[in-house]
Amino acid sequence: MVTRPRVVIIGAGIAGCALADELTDRGWPDVTVLEQGDLFATGGSTSHAPGLVFQTTASKTMTEFAKYTVAKYSGLTLDGAWCFQQLGGLEIATTPERMADLRRRHGWATSWGVRSFLRTPRQCAQLHPMLDEDKVLGGFHIPSDGLAKPLRAAEAQARRAIERGAKFLARQKVTSVERAKGRVTAVVTETDRFRADIVVSCAGMWGPLVGRLVDLTIPMVPMAHQYAKTTPLPRLAGRNDENTEARLPILRHQDADLYFREHVDRIGIGAYGHRPMPIAAEDIADPLTSQGMPSELAFTPEDFEQSWTAALDLLPSLADTKPEYGINGLFSFTTDGMPLLGEHPDIEGFWVTEAVWITHSAGVAKAMAEWLIDGQPSVDLHGCDLNRFEQVQLAPSYVHARSCQSFVEVYDIIHPRQQVTEPRGLRTSPFHERQSELGAHFFESNGWERPQWYESNGELPELEQVPERGEWAARHWSPIAGAEAIAARARVALFDMTPLKRVEVSGPGALAFLQALTTNQLNRKPGAVTYTLLLGEDGGIRSDLTVARLASERFQVGINSPLDLDWLRRHLPGDGSVHLTETTSGTCCIGLWGPLARTLLQPLSTTDFSPGALGFFRGKSAYVGNVPVTALRLSYVGELGWELYTSADLGKALWDTLWEAGQPLGLIAAGRDAFNSMRLEKGYRAWGTDMTTEHDPFEAGVEFAVKMDKGYFVGRDALVGRSSATAKRRLSCLTIPDRQAVVLGSEPVFAEGKPAGYVTSAAYGYTTGLNIAYAWLPSEYAMPGTRLGIEYFGETVPAVVADEPLFDPDMTRLRA
Repeated sequence: MVTRPRVVIIGAGIAGCALADELTDRGWPDVTVLEQGDLFATGGSTSHAPGLVFQTTASKTMTEFAKYTVAKYSGLTLDGAWCFQQLGGLEIATTPERMADLRRRHGWATSWGVRSFLRTPRQCAQLHPMLDEDKVLGGFHIPSDGLAKPLRAAEAQARRAIERGAKFLARQKVTSVERAKGRVTAVVTETDRFRADIVVSCAGMWGPLVGRLVDLTIPMVPMAHQYAKTTPLPRLAGRNDENTEARLPILRHQDADLYFREHVDRIGIGAYGHRPMPIAAEDIADPLTSQGMPSELAFTPEDFEQSWTAALDLLPSLADTKPEYGINGLFSFTTDGMPLLGEHPDIEGFWVTEAVWITHSAGVAKAMAEWLIDGQPSVDLHGCDLNRFEQVQLAPSYVHARSCQSFVEVYDIIHPRQQVTEPRGLRTSPFHERQSELGAHFFESNGWERPQWYESNGELPELEQVPERGEWAARHWSPIAGAEAIAARARVALFDMTPLKRVEVSGPGALAFLQALTTNQLNRKPGAVTYTLLLGEDGGIRSDLTVARLASERFQVGINSPLDLDWLRRHLPGDGSVHLTETTSGTCCIGLWGPLARTLLQPLSTTDFSPGALGFFRGKSAYVGNVPVTALRLSYVGELGWELYTSADLGKALWDTLWEAGQPLGLIAAGRDAFNSMRLEKGYRAWGTDMTTEHDPFEAGVEFAVKMDKGYFVGRDALVGRSSATAKRRLSCLTIPDRQAVVLGSEPVFAEGKPAGYVTSAAYGYTTGLNIAYAWLPSEYAMPGTRLGIEYFGETVPAVVADEPLFDPDMTRLRA
């Protein structure tokens, strides 16, 4: 007999109810849902949520969540009453900038498989007759969007879970979570104790308080968002009844930070245009002692004045009404606008499902159920994983500032390269002072300041070779970046690689540990450097790594994110034979790359850097001037050169030594924009963008990093029988003849007039003179020479599948 785990879910809002339904549907009946308030109007965000479901975002994962939510809730009823109506969703534009953005959103919908349409002003007014057609430039229409009844959907799912054996208990405020030997054992409330093998926090805006019970930071902020209902509107009289409630499409007027829905004969208006109104979780009222719903704060009319004026302008018939009822309703906002999903990094069995809105609730619950039962969800969750943040990103002031910014930007037109303004300057490499002196233009990533280009390179003669680009692609970009890429290929450049995370794995069990987790053969002599993959049990790519064997029992491992570190830690053997230490903050790295890299480096060292002494993908310790370095001969830009690592205190000395020696050779500092262009010319994949857990190595074109004959490794069994020949889709290189049409990612790709795939990474290749886009395509369209189209702001840009790599296919420059 199979023993099912005892699951305790904290919170009976939409997330908790949906998760109980998904778990019990998959055969886990021993589920207990504890709610501190009453069932099912618990007092949290679900209790007052207006229920609008717009499916499309720039995130494939979030759109997949929303698609599943629509599909599931469309089939739910509660006592004969509907839980979701597919009224359609209509987003309108009143400015040219917004109309362009709606075309971009239409592209996202097409990429992610959501049927959508761009509508004329007349068509918008036909869909929603209350609109002033003269104020509208056009619209974006998704027929399958619609209106959810959150409390009904929550209770309907809870009832199904109860029929399968789940228990829902009201007035059970959790006071502690018991644990033993590093895992949860029970949940204690004010009146009872519940044994548990798995605990899932679905506490919504109270999530940070539950996190504190297990010493876990839940990086989100409850924030008030205004919602008002008008007095009865004469033109709606008799149109709806209490059962149908609404017939018009749900409407978004994002230029004014507004959305609208019907409430029988009234209009509900949601507003994001006001100031952020954060509240600490501990200051939210207790649902059992509160005079009303704790998530419904007093309406502040003065914050709504501008929104009401904009609403009247778009929907003139509202002049026959006035706002009669309003709340400042609390929702959870995170620093990046994404949910918080995953397991506690230090306590086995404690899971989090927080910052989940109605729109994504069923999809999130499905992914969490798969994760708990199968060990891995079917969709890529790296952008939602609780453990995705660096430690500095968990500081209370950081979480507060970035979450408030998330609120402000809910309906903003966000360029994919747009930068936040604060907090900034938190993490800088030892080269930061020198970079600033050279006029570095910094972007921020995971708290790091990273140069994108240098104003000091504004006089490079290579600037003449850089083509102009379209207005959208030219934002947050400089042609200097192109000149840097060309100069690096012609001479030599310094790239700051410090922000790339690295760990040291050591001990007598280090080799066996890494061999079992990665796909490539690491049992090589000290000095070997190996590109390898981390897979899930299903064969999906969790990450790619660069592993340098520095000694028989010591490895330097280049990883992608905190998620890799979390994965490695979770798999450490319990016998102490392996030690894992992150070294990123105490070290730094310069990528010295270009055809003159050896000419620059060799005179600075007594170590022999000739090809015979230090071949490609080899490493050794050396001195560069007075600076001790670990030199790894590899290059992510496809040029001769080395990654030079040293301790942080010696970083500036390393930079200065190379800089002074390199001036006669035309050495420059180059930024991440040049780096990205060069890596795409070389066909190098970026994990998290080009390939994720949803793809296997054969599909992604990295099968060379898989050695099936080396013995066991995680995911090996899933790859048996797979090959490049069996792959039904491929990550493919496309070139675009139009040099100005530099796409930026997530655009749909069309084959024979039909959507066939989507773009992952794109850049102009300055040294090849080719406009490049990588895209996922069905294998039948991935053959070189296949002509395709990329939808870019509503226009079709011709593209063709190309052989890769586009640059140095014989590897002569890398191996020089």
